[in-house]
Amino acid sequence: MDTQRLILFFIFSFSLLLLWDAWEKDKRPKPAPAPAAQAQAIPGVPVPAKPLAAPAAPAAAAQATVPGSAAPAAATAGEAVQVRTDLLAAEIDALGATLRRLELLKHKDQKDPTKNLVLLGPEHAYSAQSGLTGEGMPNHRTVWRVLPGERTLAPGAEQLQVRFAADGPNGVVVEKIYTFRRDNYLIDVAFELKNAGAAPVAAYAYYQVVRDDRAPAGENAMMYVYTGPAYYTADKAFNKFAFSDVEKGKANPPKDALDGWIAMVQHYFVTAWLPPEKAPREYYARKLSDGLYAAGVIIATPPAAPGATTRVEVKLFAGPQEQQRLKQVAPGFDLVVDYGWLAIIAWPLFAVLEFFHRWSGNWGVAIILLTVLIKLLFFPLSAASYKSMAKMKLVTPRLTKLREMYGNDRAKMNQAMMELYKTEKINPLGGCFPILVQIPVFIALYWVLLAAIELRHAPFILWIKDLSAQDPFYVLPVLMTVTMVLQTRMNPVPPDPVQAKVMQFMPYVFSVFFFFFPAGLVLYWLVNNILSILQQWQIQRMFTRDKTAHARR
Repeated sequence: MDTQRLILFFIFSFSLLLLWDAWEKDKRPKPAPAPAAQAQAIPGVPVPAKPLAAPAAPAAAAQATVPGSAAPAAATAGEAVQVRTDLLAAEIDALGATLRRLELLKHKDQKDPTKNLVLLGPEHAYSAQSGLTGEGMPNHRTVWRVLPGERTLAPGAEQLQVRFAADGPNGVVVEKIYTFRRDNYLIDVAFELKNAGAAPVAAYAYYQVVRDDRAPAGENAMMYVYTGPAYYTADKAFNKFAFSDVEKGKANPPKDALDGWIAMVQHYFVTAWLPPEKAPREYYARKLSDGLYAAGVIIATPPAAPGATTRVEVKLFAGPQEQQRLKQVAPGFDLVVDYGWLAIIAWPLFAVLEFFHRWSGNWGVAIILLTVLIKLLFFPLSAASYKSMAKMKLVTPRLTKLREMYGNDRAKMNQAMMELYKTEKINPLGGCFPILVQIPVFIALYWVLLAAIELRHAPFILWIKDLSAQDPFYVLPVLMTVTMVLQTRMNPVPPDPVQAKVMQFMPYVFSVFFFFFPAGLVLYWLVNNILSILQQWQIQRMFTRDKTAHARR
């Protein structure tokens, strides 16, 4: 009997607990549904994986009342606004208020130098999209109204604003504002939520760059240059992930960050979204249903109380990878000029190259001066290498005789060769080690010359009008081949006939690549080879003279 009462007591107590919890939930104020949940039914609109904290609304903006104004007539889908500044010619589509075309007025097309370069445009379905999540909130599929205003940056004006408007739910009006600035590739893209309803309003804003996975036209197939998404945070540093990784779900940009940026990178140019510092954000990358790829960021908008206005703003950089500009945009943004694992060497090399350019006014001359400086710095190592080669060249006839003497008995031949090296005090690897030490510097300089947009369409002399393009008459590659053949003949001939044949044809095989390389790279290697030949000739001449004088004593 006591057991039954105990069981009934537990059942009664548990029932009271459930009734109390239900009553509390019924009386408790109901929070507005999360924007992410509201947006789930909208295809193509990104939503955060988990709720993001909203930044505090600025005091002035939070108290601002919604101004009464007559709404302009709705734009038709496909209507576009043409915007022009001193650096940019932009086209913003009323469908989504999307920046769908961006022409860089100071940079020419790679294939047709008579035309300006189009960074964003239909060729790669390349565009900068943005919108708000939440049921009824305007996004990149909404047709926005174009508000009246200037479309061309006026002389003396420092900035130009282009505004769009769209209606949200329950009396909310959203304005999307593009702010262009003089002498700047940064574009501010802001949303203002004007709440004329009776309930608080909150949403998430998303900003994404969309394009296909093809490399830009005019890229050299002989040299790989990265095209694809990249991101940076203070914790994760700079990271790239290929389009194939996005498609396979292997791209995992941070979903919980307080700093950084996300971008689409290509040779010489970059398009990136740069949220404000310390604003919680989620980065994402995904393949879209139409075969395009999106890389973007989601941030929360400050809550808008009834009768108030809030604002969220993210900067868009769309322009050239000019290193001085990139350093001023955001922390780590200059890393989009990617020199790989040799960046620690490449950055100082570019700084010196830039110094020589300021002094000479010609990037080709700057390349020559930098090459000469590097040769001077490595002169002791090169001298040791060439001296070892000179010794090897003197004993080459004796090595050939040893090979003939011992025939196929490789053990005895190797033993005799080692005794000869010991007698003549020759280190057979002495010519290799100094060269190996210099290889990282040469590779870093290669990447500097390949990645620096400053060389793009930069003239050198006479027929070379663009150091980033191939020599149109192949003069530099031919001269490069001649120097490689001459250098090979100055080196000691291997005693093995097969190796000798390989070394004889090697310059011609490698020279094929130089016919496809940019003129700036070929110029660097040509100057380096000429200096190496002169240095090697001088050292061999001095060594032979000293050896002859010593033999006469």
